[in-house]
Amino acid sequence: MVAVAFAIARLRNLFTIVMLMGVFSLLSAVLYVLLSAVDVAFTEAAVGAGVSTLLVLGTIALTSERGDYTPEKFKVMPLLIVAATGVVLIYGTLDMPLYGDPDAPANKHVVPRYIEQSGAEIGVPNIVTSVLASYRGFDTLGEVVVIFTAAIGVLVLLGRGHNRWRPGMRAGVGAKREEEEV
Repeated sequence: MVAVAFAIARLRNLFTIVMLMGVFSLLSAVLYVLLSAVDVAFTEAAVGAGVSTLLVLGTIALTSERGDYTPEKFKVMPLLIVAATGVVLIYGTLDMPLYGDPDAPANKHVVPRYIEQSGAEIGVPNIVTSVLASYRGFDTLGEVVVIFTAAIGVLVLLGRGHNRWRPGMRAGVGAKREEEEV
C-alpha cells in the first residue's frame, strides 16, 4: 500500500493515478478482510474501488487526461502540519489495547453481550446484521445520509442542464442548437 501511495504521489498521468487509487482501495479491502472486518471491506471495495473510480474516470472524460497545472515551489509548512498531525494521531493510539487482546474492554463487556443476547433482543440470527441494523441503527442511518448527500452533490456537479457546456466545446454551440429546436 505504501508503494502504491508513493506511486500515486509521484505520477502525473491522471488515468494511471485513478487506476492506482482503485488498486489502493482494493488493497485496503484486503487489509480489512485480514482484520476480520468483512462488512467494512465490502463497503471499501464497492465504494472505494468501484463507485469512486467510475466517478473520477467520468470526470476525466469530461475534462482532460493531463493535469493542467505547474508544480509549485516546495513548501515546508504544510509538510510540518501533516507530520505534527500524524505524530498526534500516533500518540493517541499508544494507550489502546493490542489488536485481538482478550482483556480489552470491548472484549470483556460489549462482545459477550452481543454474542449472548443479540439473537433474543433483536430476533436476527446474524450477529453482525443485528449490531449494524439495531444497536448501531442511528450510526448506520448517519452513514447512509452522508453517502446519499455525497451522491446528490456529485450528480449536481456532473449534471448537464441546457445552459451548461463542457470544456472544449464552443460556447455558442448550445445556443445554436436551442434556436434550431424552437
